[in-house]
Amino acid sequence: MMRPYDAQRGLARLAQRVRGSLPSDLPALFALTDPVRTPDPLAFASQLAPGSGLIYRHFGAPERFQVGSTLVEIARQGGLQLFVSSDCELADRIGAHGIHWPERELGQAWARRMRGDSRPFTASVHSGAACMRAARAGIDGVFHSTLFASRSATAGRPHGIHAAAALARGTKMAVYPLGGVNTRTGRRLIGLGFAGFGCVGALSGD
Repeated sequence: MMRPYDAQRGLARLAQRVRGSLPSDLPALFALTDPVRTPDPLAFASQLAPGSGLIYRHFGAPERFQVGSTLVEIARQGGLQLFVSSDCELADRIGAHGIHWPERELGQAWARRMRGDSRPFTASVHSGAACMRAARAGIDGVFHSTLFASRSATAGRPHGIHAAAALARGTKMAVYPLGGVNTRTGRRLIGLGFAGFGCVGALSGD
């Protein structure tokens, strides 16, 4: 049986193959925490391959400042890029590498850019129109979901590869498919213009 450590590195290598020669300062592989599917974000982060990105989604957890501070140290030691989702106060306090924005908060991302925040921004999008709004808001990379069928409780109807690939070809932002991406489905993304991909279940063993 493949160990979690080895599985993470296999996914990281696959994400680099998906990116190919496409230039981007963002990681090829992003891992997203989830209170249900990754209940121990510290252990989850500790297993990630160097060079990966980690998006900490705490959904208001009272221990978020303590966890966030520890995640920063894990990221530094492990060569990760830590993004905090939807919490500028936490991102500022712990010195996160970047900020991730849900689609509904793209207006806040734009306001933050206007105040001079030059850190990398990523965002979730679910349509071409949302992708255009993200570009106007100064977003560097978007997660387009849901790509394949997913076990996530918030996953919508899968959009499929062709819609996501068309979106990637139509923007200068880095586009990351999200939802149901694993070592099997990820191979289908090679050569389609994606900057890599994002995972939750494939990295957590779900």
